[in-house]
Amino acid sequence: MLASIPFLQSSFLSNLSLSFVKPLPCPRQPVYPRIVALKPIHGKVIRTTNDKTVNVRTIRYRIDPKYKKRVRMVRKFQAHDPENKFKIGDLVTLERCRPISKTKHHIAVPYVSPHLPKGGDGEALLNLQLQSAQ
Repeated sequence: MLASIPFLQSSFLSNLSLSFVKPLPCPRQPVYPRIVALKPIHGKVIRTTNDKTVNVRTIRYRIDPKYKKRVRMVRKFQAHDPENKFKIGDLVTLERCRPISKTKHHIAVPYVSPHLPKGGDGEALLNLQLQSAQ
């Protein structure tokens, strides 16, 4: 009985033209947020007038989209300095934290250069004695 129905036979399907049938659209893949690692923010202390707060100026460079030149971007951040140990001109690294006040979302920590050897001073590396120790 079923073999007598023409559209169930393979010869009928091979002769059928499916040019008028549009493929169904592919369901959209879920869009996940991009994971962007936070770069450390390094800057110089430019003001220490407030108690437990330092004003830090940071400089970064970006490429101008039209002229393809490096443009210097300067930004100032308020950072928490609980011990008031930083002075004007000190290099600091800003670490992100919970909001401490309306403008303070960073904690200032001393800047450690990645190019210096870890766990010692330069005099020990060169085997030089300090003048005060002689």
